[in-house]
Amino acid sequence: MKLPARKAVAHLRAVDPVFAGVIDRVGPCQARARVEGTHFGAVMRSIVYQQLSGAAAATIHGRVLALFGGQEPSPRALLRVDDARLRAAGLSGQKTAYVKNLAAHAATRGFPMERLHELDDAAVIEALTQVKGVGRWTAQMFLMFRLGRPDVLPELDLGIQKGIQRAYGLRRLPKPAQVLKRGAPWAPYRTIASWYLWRMLELPMD
Repeated sequence: MKLPARKAVAHLRAVDPVFAGVIDRVGPCQARARVEGTHFGAVMRSIVYQQLSGAAAATIHGRVLALFGGQEPSPRALLRVDDARLRAAGLSGQKTAYVKNLAAHAATRGFPMERLHELDDAAVIEALTQVKGVGRWTAQMFLMFRLGRPDVLPELDLGIQKGIQRAYGLRRLPKPAQVLKRGAPWAPYRTIASWYLWRMLELPMD
């Protein structure tokens, strides 16, 4: 699912001349949300990928899925798997506990796992951060790249902080509160702005 890039880019250019320069350098927006699979599978994947390189995480994630015939497991199916098998697939003991906690929440009738898309952003964050190993940042990534919510600014993200520092020529990394203040004019398209800041860091320095 492609995010609303055309309107977002026009808005960002209009409200922030510095950001217009970022857009010119990066080029057309290619931000997309991953809609395949289930919400449960998407959060499980996020936990697996935490603090790992993309290639290593993809390998471990593939091994975990292989335990379930290459498919995303249901919460109850994951709960039935012995912890030792998950660790043998490459999950740390801590991440094994995290995905089991996620599955336990998702298997509870009162937890809105597969109804998260019906909730507003704040309610999604509140629900997901009940799970061990899922903090505000992970919940924000879910909002952005699973649900395709257009106005999320992950203020705790180091890449966002570095992108703002570079774009605006700041001497120091901005603190989370400064990130939110700087990004306020970008609303309601702060997800697109975040994508541009991440991509800018991939470009060579001037």
